[in-house]
Amino acid sequence: MPAPYTTHTTTDELVSDYAALIEGKVILTTGVSSGSLGGFFVQSIAKAKPAWLVLAARNADKLANMAAEITTAQPKVQVRTLQVDLGSLKSVQEAAAQVNNTWDDIPVIDVLVNNAGIMAVDYQLSVEGFESHLATNHLGPFLFTNLIMKKIVAAREPRIVVVSSDGHRLNPFRFHDYNFNDGKTYDRWYAYGQSKTANMLFAISLARKLGTKHNLQAFSLHPGVIWTNLGNHLDWSVELDELRNADKSLGNPEGWRDFEAKPLERGAATHIYAAFDPCLKAKNGAYLIDCHVSDPLVDTVLPWATHSFEAERLWRLSEKLVRQEFPY
Repeated sequence: MPAPYTTHTTTDELVSDYAALIEGKVILTTGVSSGSLGGFFVQSIAKAKPAWLVLAARNADKLANMAAEITTAQPKVQVRTLQVDLGSLKSVQEAAAQVNNTWDDIPVIDVLVNNAGIMAVDYQLSVEGFESHLATNHLGPFLFTNLIMKKIVAAREPRIVVVSSDGHRLNPFRFHDYNFNDGKTYDRWYAYGQSKTANMLFAISLARKLGTKHNLQAFSLHPGVIWTNLGNHLDWSVELDELRNADKSLGNPEGWRDFEAKPLERGAATHIYAAFDPCLKAKNGAYLIDCHVSDPLVDTVLPWATHSFEAERLWRLSEKLVRQEFPY
């Protein structure tokens, strides 16, 4: 198998290399729509004949369109859709119940890719009263993942991927003020950063709690800068300066320079690397970037997103906020 992979590695290259590992697997991916990273990921791996592709998203029409595109291109791949709003704990519970109680023909889930997310939106609260980035990017995936864990650990080599970002540099987790003083101190980039830090800490906890007992592997990743519909609501002529200001206030260099954007075929490559690379087992819980395990000497990796103590703090707080414990 060729190595090392780089920022220029494409999804087609990895699908070719990992074809035997993808074939016959059941992969559930959230945040799937045409033109998105999640959509491109599932379209790419469909070429390697997985047994099932489970597509999860909030918008039913987008789900149906995505399912139709895959079925047309790869008619032998079984596709199922799951409508879920990760910003609503009630919706998450209902979706998980559907996976657990009505899908007898899908007894295991080999790979769960927590890809869905929002970025730099105006201040708003979820139905349960949580800041929307926290609700959608962390609490929803935290609850959904744990509620369907029985089917995940039933797989021979289960793997969970949590899509984070180098945007974790923008904020540690604010354990005592995760709602930004009811919006009074809200900054959209700080809120996004907090949720991306949470993604990395979540993967660390999953690896620590379930790695030895259930052979589960969990990884977080930064896909790179990719212009998708995630940022369609933003006026970048304004927001880029706001992002740079947020970086400057924290002493980060990233926002001071131009971003090198990736096309989707490179942007979704690290998704595939995280989901299937066989050499990652020794690095369980790692944060990945550009199809390699991150190196804090050269990559953006902040200590507040990599510490096992912070990961355990967040796990316990998350249990409290979703009102359910998962004592693995």
